[in-house]
Amino acid sequence: MDKASLTGIICGLTLIIVSILIGGDLQSFVNLPGIMIVVGGTLAAILITFQFDDVKAAFKAAIFVFTSRKTDSNEMVSTMVELATVSRKQGLVGLSKVKCESAFLKKACMLIADGAKEDLIQSTLNIEIDSMKQRHAIQQDVFVKMAAFAPAFGMLGTLIGLVQMLQNLSDPDSVGPSMAVALLTTFYGSFFAFMICGPIAGKLKARTTREVINLEIMFEGAASIVQENNPMMVYEKLSSYIPTKLRRAMETKKRKK
Repeated sequence: MDKASLTGIICGLTLIIVSILIGGDLQSFVNLPGIMIVVGGTLAAILITFQFDDVKAAFKAAIFVFTSRKTDSNEMVSTMVELATVSRKQGLVGLSKVKCESAFLKKACMLIADGAKEDLIQSTLNIEIDSMKQRHAIQQDVFVKMAAFAPAFGMLGTLIGLVQMLQNLSDPDSVGPSMAVALLTTFYGSFFAFMICGPIAGKLKARTTREVINLEIMFEGAASIVQENNPMMVYEKLSSYIPTKLRRAMETKKRKK
């Protein structure tokens, strides 16, 4: 998990828990029916809104985005420069022997090695990029919708609690505790939306932005290899995607075949 996410989770939970402990105890903030209404209701609404496969993919993506190491754009530029060097020394056919972790980059190398026309390479890779954007947009939307549904179910739980409280107005001593329990579902809904679902949606959006940049680097790198086949020109062009202060000097290293 990256430092920013870990810091945010620790700080957020610590502040909330300390605030609760200052004014009371954690036990008074535990209400199983309220949790069931918020979490269960939100998940039910999401399953109604989206297909099961989309929901499953969204949760997998959420786990992946917090646990996987992000690909540095500088590394991607270096990779494309290496491929340009390989193609210059061994010809475009030499790219077919290069081992790539990225399926997108592997497809680009195979298209170039097979002698596909530049228009075909660009259209094929553009389709891949657009398809990835659409998949990621659905995954983001799952958590955006969850962040919207959770407070609504929190309010629904509060209304249920108020109805139950009003049925027992004959006992004044029970009004205060019953009101507190009723309001807990609103707390759960807000916490679930703004501490869990909203940040996950934002994280997925940031991941998509990074991946699109890396895919565009591969896309432009492939086009440059076909057009110029010059490592220095490839580097100069692709490094434009990276802020000046974060750019690394051009370096090449021997790739595994």
